[in-house]
Amino acid sequence: MSEFKQTFNSSLGKKLIMALTGLFLCTFLIVHLAGNLQLFSNDNGYSFNVYANFLTHFPPIEVVAYILYASILIHAIYAIILTTGNRKARPVNYAAKPQSPSSWSSQNMGLLGSILFLFIVIHMGDFWYKYKFTHSVGFKEYRTNLVTGERTVSDFTPEKPEFEHSLSYNGDTEIVRVKDLHTSVANSFSQWWYVVIYVIAMVALSYHLLHGFQSAFRTFGWVHRKYKPIINFIGTWLFAVIIPLGFAAMPIVYFIMSLKK
Repeated sequence: MSEFKQTFNSSLGKKLIMALTGLFLCTFLIVHLAGNLQLFSNDNGYSFNVYANFLTHFPPIEVVAYILYASILIHAIYAIILTTGNRKARPVNYAAKPQSPSSWSSQNMGLLGSILFLFIVIHMGDFWYKYKFTHSVGFKEYRTNLVTGERTVSDFTPEKPEFEHSLSYNGDTEIVRVKDLHTSVANSFSQWWYVVIYVIAMVALSYHLLHGFQSAFRTFGWVHRKYKPIINFIGTWLFAVIIPLGFAAMPIVYFIMSLKK
C-alpha cells in the first residue's frame, strides 16, 4: 500500500492522475456535444428539454455526473500541484529562453485551464444549478398526436412546487410536461457578453486539448511511431477543432437568431 501511495505521490503519479482524469473529461465532451446538438432541433425545445430531463433523472447518469464533478476538481487540483512543484524546482527564470519545440499551448496550460475552470463555474451556475435547485426555470407542455406526428407546445404551471416532469396519454395524444431549460439557454445566448465569454472559453478549450490530449498518451508511454500520427490526428481535428467549434456554434447561432426576432 505504501508503494501505491509513493507511486501516486511522485511527479509521474500525479501526471498519471492528470492524464486519466483528462481523458475521462475528453470522453465526456464527446457525449456532451452530442446531447447539446439537440439545441439545433427545430421542435420548440422538445428534444433538448427531454434530453436535459433524462440526464438529471436517470440514476446511472447521475452517478457518472458526480464522477465527472470529482474528475474536474481532481484535474484542477493536481494541475495546481504540478505547476507549483515545477516553479519551486526552478524558482529563477532562465536569462535566455531555451530553444525548445514546445508550443504556445503547452507553455500556457495553466492559463488555459484557469479560463476553463472559471467558465465551468459560470456555466454550471447558470444552467445546472438553476435547473436542479431553483424554481427559476419554467415548464413546457408538449402534446404530440401519435397518429399524425403533429406537436403543439404551451407554457405549463405545475400545481405543486416539487413537480419535475410527467408523461401521460390522452387517447392518441402523448402529453409531456417538463422543465424548460431550452428557454433559459436561448435567453443566455441572446446576450452578447455571454456569447463572447462562451467563445473565448471554447478557444481556450481548443488550445488546452491540442496539447493535453497528446500529452496524456505521452504520460502513459504510448508514443509508438505507428500510432502517434493517429493520436495527433484525433487530438488535433476531433478535440482541438471539431468539438470546440461545435460548442461555439450553439451560442453564435442562437445569438444571430435573437437578432432576427
